[in-house]
Amino acid sequence: MPALEGRTALITGSTQGLGLVAAERFASAGCHVVITGLAGAIDPPAICRSLEQRYGVRSVYVPADLRRADDAARLVDAAVAALGAVDVLVNNAVVRHAAPIDRFPPEAWDEAVAVNLSAAFHTIRGALPIMRARGWGRIVNVSSIYGVRGAANRAAYVATKTGLVGLTRAVALETAGEDITCNAVCPGTTRTPVHEEALARLAGDRGLTPQDAERALLAGKQPTGRLIAPERVADLMVYLCGPEAADITGAVLPIDGAWSAA
Repeated sequence: MPALEGRTALITGSTQGLGLVAAERFASAGCHVVITGLAGAIDPPAICRSLEQRYGVRSVYVPADLRRADDAARLVDAAVAALGAVDVLVNNAVVRHAAPIDRFPPEAWDEAVAVNLSAAFHTIRGALPIMRARGWGRIVNVSSIYGVRGAANRAAYVATKTGLVGLTRAVALETAGEDITCNAVCPGTTRTPVHEEALARLAGDRGLTPQDAERALLAGKQPTGRLIAPERVADLMVYLCGPEAADITGAVLPIDGAWSAA
């Protein structure tokens, strides 16, 4: 029997990248899955059909603009209306903007705070009463290596990912006497579309092989010299929601190729 059979997972930012991989991993563990995120060229209903056909679970897409507090606040209720519960909550949605702080657009700061941090507050606030009523719940917040380390020109990203770590610890303490856990995972540079594009540009600009471009991209940061596989990050999320991790709560877990060890 899959470890999470019959549970329902809500995963934000799950129409592409790490969030989509997480949706697949949770479905393979037996979870019904609510996906949400920007549609764009992605076909969310097709993603849901694929999850249902491949894993025998139910899956629905709930549109939400997490830049809007009211959309984030109603997301859990919409998930419950669609699939009847939210047992697992994965806060993965993210926006990024890079600029020196004296030239950092205020609107980019506001967007990052809304999507990267405030949306997690709203979804956790909505999910906890449901988890408490069911006597079980698992919350995983996707922070970053930059939630525990600084970086120039990324003020909003560093601040919001660090804030997400603090939110994780606070929620873990508030739920410590219940069968509800709250943990943060902190990936290093992960093999996602945005980093694949960066690798392609680097290889083209310098005439490097893909392997050499990867090592150059990660030089001075990720000692393993290779991108983190999103499947491994998603596997850690699923583990944190399984029975073996019932006593892990309030943890901030790096998966960063020894970056945080340096």
